[in-house]
Amino acid sequence: MYEMKIAIVHEWLVDHSGSEKVLEEMLNVFPDADLFAVVEFLPKKLKFFIKNKQVKTTFIQKLPFARKYYRNYLPLMPFAIEQLDVSKYDLIISNSHAVAKGVITHSDQLHICYCHSPIRYAWDLYHEYLREAGLDKGIKGLVAKFFLHYLRQWDLATSNRIDYFIANSKYIAKRISKVYKRKAEVIYPPVNVTDFSLIEDKEEYYLTASRMVSYKRLDIIVQSFVTLPEKKLLVIGDGPEFEKIKKIAPPNVELLGFQPFEILKEKMQKAKAFIFAANEDFGIIPVEAQACGTPVIFFSKGGAKETVLPYKSGIPFFEQTPLAILKAIKEFELSEKFEAKKIRQQAIKFSRENFRNTFEHFISQKVKESV
Repeated sequence: MYEMKIAIVHEWLVDHSGSEKVLEEMLNVFPDADLFAVVEFLPKKLKFFIKNKQVKTTFIQKLPFARKYYRNYLPLMPFAIEQLDVSKYDLIISNSHAVAKGVITHSDQLHICYCHSPIRYAWDLYHEYLREAGLDKGIKGLVAKFFLHYLRQWDLATSNRIDYFIANSKYIAKRISKVYKRKAEVIYPPVNVTDFSLIEDKEEYYLTASRMVSYKRLDIIVQSFVTLPEKKLLVIGDGPEFEKIKKIAPPNVELLGFQPFEILKEKMQKAKAFIFAANEDFGIIPVEAQACGTPVIFFSKGGAKETVLPYKSGIPFFEQTPLAILKAIKEFELSEKFEAKKIRQQAIKFSRENFRNTFEHFISQKVKESV
C-alpha cells in the first residue's frame, strides 16, 4: 500500500481546528501523501501540522479578498474542487464537510471519504442558515435558495464518486445513509487526550466553553443558572453571541471571554462538571473534559450521546431548554460521586493513537480488497 501514490483532499486550510486535526493524523499515517485544498492561508506557525507541505490549491486562492472572505466563494467551490487534477494518484482520501469529496476520480482509482457531515447548511440547517443570514425572503433570498438547491443536487450526485465512506460518528453515519443512501464505517476523530491530565479534587463551579455562536446554545446554559443563584458558572469563549449572553447573564455567571489553552485546561480540570448543550456531529470538548476526569452534563443527541456514558461519565438532558439543564444539574448534585479515573478511561477511547491505528487498518483493508 505504501508504494501507492496517495492524495489527500481537504476543504480549506486556514486554521487548526476539528477537521484539521483529523487531517494532521491522516498525514501522520501517510506522510508522503500530496495535499490538495480549495484554499490554503495557514499562518507559518500552523504549517507544522501539514508537515510544511506545498498545498495544491484551486483558482479561488487567487481571487480578490479570498484570504478573509473565502467562504463567500462557496458558490464557486463545487466547480473549483472539480478542477483539481488527482488523475495520477492510486488512492484519494477526501476529508470532507462541504465540497472536498467532489474531486473527480476515474475507475482505476480508490476514493475513500472521511465525512464530517453532508453539507449542513444545504441539508439539516437549510432553513436556520437562511434565517440567520437574513436570506429567507426577498430577491437575495431567492438567489440563495436557488444556489442551495443546486448545491444539494451536486452534493448528492458527487456521493456516487466515493468508493467507501467513513463517518466521524454514528450520528453522521445515519445522516450519510439518509442523504446519500450509502453505508459508512464509523471512526471517531482523534482527540489529544494526553494534553489533559487528571485532577480528582474538584472546585465548586461549573464550566462551559465554546465559540459563542447560536447553535452552541450557551444562552440556555446561562439562563439555567438564573434560578441557581447559589451555584457558580464560568463561561469561556467569545464570538458573535457574546453581547447577547452578557445581557442575560445573572451575577453568579462569570464570562471570561477567550482564554489561552493553559487557562482553559486548568478551569476544565478543576470544574465540578462541564456543561455541553450543542447538537454537534462529534464534539471534541466533552471528550477533553472527560480526559480531565470532569463529568459532563450534556444534551443527549449527536456526537455527545456517543462519547459520554450516561450516569458513569456524565448526566444527560433531552431538550435544549434552560429547564432541562436545570433538572440535569439538580440530578447531578444528588447523584453519587463520579469517579474521575473512570471518566478519564472513557476519554482514552478517542485518543490520537486509536484513530491512527483504526484509520490505517481500514484503508489497508480496502486497498487489499480493491486489488
